[in-house]
Amino acid sequence: MIERKLFGTDGIRGKANVYPMTGEIAMALGRAVTSYFQKRGSQRTRPLIIIGKDTRRSCYMLEQSFGAGVMSQGGRVIFTGPLPTPGVAFVTQSMRADAGVMISASHNPFYDNGIKIFDRNGNKLPDEVEAELEHMMFHPELLEKKVGEELGTAKRLDEVAGRYIVHAKAAFSKEYTLEGMRLVVDCANGAAYKMAPMVFEELGAEVIAIGMQPNGVNINQGCGAMHPEFCAESVVKYRADLGICLDGDADRLVVIDNRGKIIDGDALIGVMATFLHRTGGLDKDANVVGTLMSNLGLENYLIDQGMKFHRVNVGDRYIIEKLAEIQGVFGGEPSGHLILKNYATTGDGILAALKVIEAIHYYKKPIDQIVSQVKLYPQTLKNVNVSKKTPFDQLPKVMQELARVEQKLGKKGRVVLRYSGTESKARVMIEGEDAKFIEELADQLAQVIEKELK
Repeated sequence: MIERKLFGTDGIRGKANVYPMTGEIAMALGRAVTSYFQKRGSQRTRPLIIIGKDTRRSCYMLEQSFGAGVMSQGGRVIFTGPLPTPGVAFVTQSMRADAGVMISASHNPFYDNGIKIFDRNGNKLPDEVEAELEHMMFHPELLEKKVGEELGTAKRLDEVAGRYIVHAKAAFSKEYTLEGMRLVVDCANGAAYKMAPMVFEELGAEVIAIGMQPNGVNINQGCGAMHPEFCAESVVKYRADLGICLDGDADRLVVIDNRGKIIDGDALIGVMATFLHRTGGLDKDANVVGTLMSNLGLENYLIDQGMKFHRVNVGDRYIIEKLAEIQGVFGGEPSGHLILKNYATTGDGILAALKVIEAIHYYKKPIDQIVSQVKLYPQTLKNVNVSKKTPFDQLPKVMQELARVEQKLGKKGRVVLRYSGTESKARVMIEGEDAKFIEELADQLAQVIEKELK
């Protein structure tokens, strides 16, 4: 397989208007995607490409550049305007388009941006297809040049958001209602700022919406899933039943209980897995997929409840690939991605929130009481800024320190050392029985990495 140079764990991502997140790269990718689907199974001579975005200022530049690439290769473009990432995946499938494109850097600051691509079924492209797209981008002579009437067209259809709203509401069980619930919904000044409040209001909830004033530079800024403290304060202030925090592209969820406490992501996965297991919502083998970052306490809890737990690399795409492999339907990351394959092809914060509310109704208990049954190990995560991503096994001092830390932990903990797939950072995660002890070990390991890679 050709090695990928631009694509990471979640599409292409970087600082907007700096290589590789430039208009030129976006246009080249638009051409490559269109050419790929022209030759690989499109039922049309002019492939149809859906392009959605979040609320970053640079989205205007990148959506137009990508669209120009599609049209220059003879494809047709539908611009949706701001739409959650799961909305783009769903609309692509619903409109029977050949591909869907999301212009977003998800939870990153506004000055970053990214490009995610979905196939006609709403699934992220596999590594080998991304590698082939890169090959075409770096070798434009491979693409057939289009001229005259062969050039493509574009139009904007803002009303496609309505399709996604109907889809999200349909996932909520008719057994339950949101009547009588007061929810604080933090939209992170992002892609879901119009749609999320509407979904919950139309299902009967009283909604206090925050993070609703996007201006191009305030996405994820002091709000949303990356900064749930703002929502937590609002839950207490307005005496709400629940806080729902989305990130910039609304594919992840952080939940706040009625006391303003942030619910741990792994505990939420445990509760949801048990709820689905008891209500027939899991596959016949009761599989649940997590990542290398999933808490050991979650794994032990799920096994005790009669479920099977699988770990994959960090990134919702790897969870989705594993679910397809084992014919599973549920998985998640502690960061807030909950994958419910019976309802969506990718992480969906709004849909996940509705399912959490179903679980609350099912157990007839507040969320803090429900999650208390999942006993997690203390866990610490250190992020180290790096200038390069040298494989750790090529750094003797780092490997020496890692061996020392693992020896001290023994069988009462574990270490996960990895690079971020979307940022220039190394992640050091340690979990064990003693919170103070693992914090000290993580600091020591992080310091060695910083010296080696600064």
